Amino acid sequence: MSSLQADRLFKVFGRRAGEAVKQLRDGADRDALRENGTTAAVIDASFTVEKGEIFVVMGLSGSGKSTLLRMLNGLLEPTDGRVLFDGQDLTSLSPRDLRRVRSHRISMVFQHFALFPHRSVLENAAYGLEVQGVEREERLERAAEALELAGLKGWEKSWPDELSGGMQQRVGLARALATDADLLLMDESFSALDPLIRRDMQDQLLELQQRLRKTIIFITHDLNEAMRLGDRIAVMRDGRIVQIGTAEQILVDPANDYVASFVQDVDRSRVLTAESIMEEPRVMLDPGATVGSAVHTLRTQHASGGFVVERGRKLVGSVTEDAVAAGAHTAQATVRDLMDGDPVTVSAGTPLSELFTPSCASGLPVAVTDDDRRLVGVIPRVALLAALGDEPKTVVSLDRHRETRRPAAPQDAVREEVAGA
Repeated sequence: MSSLQADRLFKVFGRRAGEAVKQLRDGADRDALRENGTTAAVIDASFTVEKGEIFVVMGLSGSGKSTLLRMLNGLLEPTDGRVLFDGQDLTSLSPRDLRRVRSHRISMVFQHFALFPHRSVLENAAYGLEVQGVEREERLERAAEALELAGLKGWEKSWPDELSGGMQQRVGLARALATDADLLLMDESFSALDPLIRRDMQDQLLELQQRLRKTIIFITHDLNEAMRLGDRIAVMRDGRIVQIGTAEQILVDPANDYVASFVQDVDRSRVLTAESIMEEPRVMLDPGATVGSAVHTLRTQHASGGFVVERGRKLVGSVTEDAVAAGAHTAQATVRDLMDGDPVTVSAGTPLSELFTPSCASGLPVAVTDDDRRLVGVIPRVALLAALGDEPKTVVSLDRHRETRRPAAPQDAVREEVAGA
């Protein structure tokens, strides 16, 4: 079961809000409604956030992302639509029941630290548990554990004004963690921090997520932050969600010109992975094959080498054209006798920025293998270079159901002239 689902959410401010929702569903323009004194902050927003996922909502100021977040935990009542949390309709709850859900199952980390200046760091971290009615001894113990998780062990007795901005934000994060809530809502939580501290907090959040596997909805206007943190990203514009996808999907297949303008300056080498550019290996050889058959295969494929695989495409080595030629006159020689048993390999999730060194170290394309050392693809050097361009020739959607084709990039003319495994 999904952790949270937004089902056709609308938030309209002003007169005759219900009528405005009907007009929006019929295709009315947001600006036209504003002329009549009605502001459509969120329009027909639908998405599902899975358990243990970091779901990032990003957009410029005024796009509706913070309003959307406040509807998810009931701080704002939707004009229309539903919010389902583990199957329970939050929009149908009484105020008392909604407060109970918010205090026990949903925690929020704000942009501005929202710490009590007259309470110690430990007492601030324990505040959510105090609201829940947890006994003092237990809540201070749990708050201390949360502070340690957030990297603030030893600061429990300090006052908020003795901490840097980054440390104060860690207290806010610890306060959310202490309640052991199922869902964390983070509203521009790092945007007030200096760049270096901000990146440190991003690292901290990713490290905590590896250990705790919380469900997190993170609001930001920073694309680089969204792509660094998000398992999936929802891009908002003028109250509408215009695209939902992974960082790779949004980067290589933007839904419209607005999204494309967002991603045009992104460092592709840190977002795209080996999986997004790998190709089928042109040559795979059996380790028991004769040298003669290997020579024939390489010449037929116009390849400078190939990968040696056993049953199930388990990679056991690689062999070059020169090695095969050198062993051609050796009696009874097989591919196993000539292969390199330790070829350069990477995993499918390796970022492009980490592929250049392996590519330079290998005379053949870099082999992409899974956890069982099965050969799942290869990355020719020219493919790696072409991927840094703006228009990849073919992008295979990660939903596996469709393929998006684009005009060939200039580098693809080079690709046709390169013979590689």
